Amino acid sequence: MGVSRAHPYGPARAIPATPWEVDGRGLRPGTFADQLGHPDGDLVVFLRHAGCCFCGEMIADVHAAARTPGFPSPLLVHQGDRIQGEDLLAALPGARAIADPERRLYTAFGVERGGAAEMFGPAVWRCGIRALGKGHGIGARVGDGWTLPTLVLVHDGRIVWEHRGRHAGDHPDLTELVPEARTPA
Repeated sequence: MGVSRAHPYGPARAIPATPWEVDGRGLRPGTFADQLGHPDGDLVVFLRHAGCCFCGEMIADVHAAARTPGFPSPLLVHQGDRIQGEDLLAALPGARAIADPERRLYTAFGVERGGAAEMFGPAVWRCGIRALGKGHGIGARVGDGWTLPTLVLVHDGRIVWEHRGRHAGDHPDLTELVPEARTPA
């Protein structure tokens, strides 16, 4: 598993400054910060690239978990433009998503890129079997194929939990987010 942190080692930190307007679906007019404020927190999911089996798996898993009372409101960030995002999220008409083809939010939040071991190592192959077993295949790539999965939970404008994937298929245990959303650090 990747590095999931509830920030017990120190205080939660402020979200990075992102003063530009965002575009996407299900969004309010304004900046990234204007999209936040759900009472249970906002789970910001920085997706790998469209076409990745792990990207499809992450979208499905997050939206299944979001049905749990107290789960934070998902806010997906993808590397395509708005139209590509509509294609990516066609099966989820109510999903909120930010189109970030220039990767400005990815950069602001320090989303990392992997190398060959993080994309093709043994753990990735095992996770690939998991994703394929859930029905998530490989399609046309839209975005940077070297992006590692990253999720951050924002509550009251502060990052109170994060998961930084160690490899392409490294997904967090989403069940740990319900208590975290209710009791921010």
